[in-house]
Amino acid sequence: MISNCTGVILAGGLATRFSGQKKALIQVGGKRILDRLYAIYRGLFEEIILVANDPSTYAAWDLAVVSDIFDCRSSLTGLHAGLFYLRTPYAFFAACDAPFIRAELIRGLIDAIRPGDDVVIPQTDAGFQPLCAVYSKRCLAPVERLLNQGEFRIRSFFDRVRVHPVPETRLRELDPELLSFLNINTPEDLCLAEEILARQKPLSEENAS
Repeated sequence: MISNCTGVILAGGLATRFSGQKKALIQVGGKRILDRLYAIYRGLFEEIILVANDPSTYAAWDLAVVSDIFDCRSSLTGLHAGLFYLRTPYAFFAACDAPFIRAELIRGLIDAIRPGDDVVIPQTDAGFQPLCAVYSKRCLAPVERLLNQGEFRIRSFFDRVRVHPVPETRLRELDPELLSFLNINTPEDLCLAEEILARQKPLSEENAS
């Protein structure tokens, strides 16, 4: 188990493209996305935090549920809440709509932490992946300053801390198809996720025979 890092799941999105349905509870391959994430997290972290503004929805899971401290709802307010409540020096953050995050990728990012690093973040050809990254507790103060200024973009505080990008070449060693970064934002994304699982199932059945 990783003792110096907390696993944080952000579940505060409005999910407007899913008619308000909570994305953490959307099923991919007959299994809720939150169940998929929780299965990965509980094998890695001693402390797990879920940031959500409707805690009673998640009472069935064995994790700490906290709410945003700032009223406005954004990924940055969720990041702030997770940093505020965690008891370890670092936290790995993921959005609740990422069904394919790999434990190997999480471990790889945590193992990449160097002394003084504040953010260890994947950098793919598409850019930074801020909702699948490691943040130091030291990020709390600059994040809070941004929120007090009405700024809600996560990357806006990166110039105030030490950021360690992890390049795509290394990421593909840990997750060859980079599926850890697939988020279910639209019904089309959900269809894609189901197609990915359908492709993987025959392979796993062939390997088992």
